[in-house]
Amino acid sequence: METTIVVGAGQAGAEVVSKLRDLGYDDRIILIGQENYLPYQRPPLSKKYMAGEMALERLFLRPKEFYNNEGIELHIGKSALKINPDEQNINLLDRVLKYDHLVLTTGSEPRELPHYSTSNIKNLFTMRDLTDANSIEPFMKIGMRLLIVGGGYIGLEAAATAQKFGVDVTLVELQDRILKRVAAKETSDYIRSLHISKGVKIKEATGLEKLTIKRDKVVSASFTDNSNINVDFVIVGIGITPNTKLAEDTDITVNNGIFVNERCQTSISNIYAAGDCASFNYKNTLVRLESVGNAIDQATIVAQNILRKNATYLPKPWFWSDQYDLKLQIAGLNTGYDNVVVRGDKSKQLSHWYFKGSELLAIDALNDPRAYMIGKKLIEANKSPSKEQIKDQDFNLKALLK
Repeated sequence: METTIVVGAGQAGAEVVSKLRDLGYDDRIILIGQENYLPYQRPPLSKKYMAGEMALERLFLRPKEFYNNEGIELHIGKSALKINPDEQNINLLDRVLKYDHLVLTTGSEPRELPHYSTSNIKNLFTMRDLTDANSIEPFMKIGMRLLIVGGGYIGLEAAATAQKFGVDVTLVELQDRILKRVAAKETSDYIRSLHISKGVKIKEATGLEKLTIKRDKVVSASFTDNSNINVDFVIVGIGITPNTKLAEDTDITVNNGIFVNERCQTSISNIYAAGDCASFNYKNTLVRLESVGNAIDQATIVAQNILRKNATYLPKPWFWSDQYDLKLQIAGLNTGYDNVVVRGDKSKQLSHWYFKGSELLAIDALNDPRAYMIGKKLIEANKSPSKEQIKDQDFNLKALLK
């Protein structure tokens, strides 16, 4: 009998073990997770869960009975300390487990502010896991003053949730505009205006100078524009870094993540990686896709290849963000774009189409699910409409798919 061990019980890890059973894998499966929870969804944490619109049980990807019925051994609240590839086993604190196939779905960690640790300061938080969400939730009350450091999607989603509770929100972004790393100016402008209209104060091109700490709590913050504010709590959303230590200690190739080939294999052929921790080549560029869709797609490829199906991963990047009544849907990767074409208007449905020359790279659809679906299909089919067709609101986008 073979044994497959999956290290990391997030979206990708849960998907690997369930897909293996779906595909008829009858051998031993072990799933190891650091957190003291069953595998759960992360995207709702900063949205519906923290807003009280989703119960804890609905966060779980599968109930406990699923793992029992499928014969999947859960080691929850455990950490894998070392991989021994020659012996094909891994060390936990209290045991050694032997494997035939090993899958690393170790995810990522939020970046912390230099000189300020969330473990030492009682009201300083990151927004990455269920413990974070549970710790932040008691502060979400009318009149509380929140500072958010970082104008990416995590920070903006936290701002939207906090505003619903009547929290006084200030968001500070070091770059000259929010979302600069991931979105065009057109998308940044729209989302900035939305937040300001809801009462969120946004400071761009501004750095955090200092947090004043009293009795292990932040009480105020000063910024590089010489302004100061009093605060009741702080959420840091300045990006994430892949969890690669296990791989690095095993001399597995790491390059902005655990590098995998088109079969999701690492540099050791019976060790795979999937999800946020995995990097790979996409259109001649090294990327990591921090998304649910990528976690599911890569996990499926891993399961197929453990069953020797010789499957190849074809990335289909897609993402989403919910803020207030805005549903932003993104397809493709906009890396290298040189032109953005706007379709629609702000009062109705709106979409931003990213081009490099005449090639369509990506689309941001703002409350425009139809444009998103058409754009996604075009990108996956390597079809590029003309910019004139996109601009012409009378032109039927669906005709492009024929």
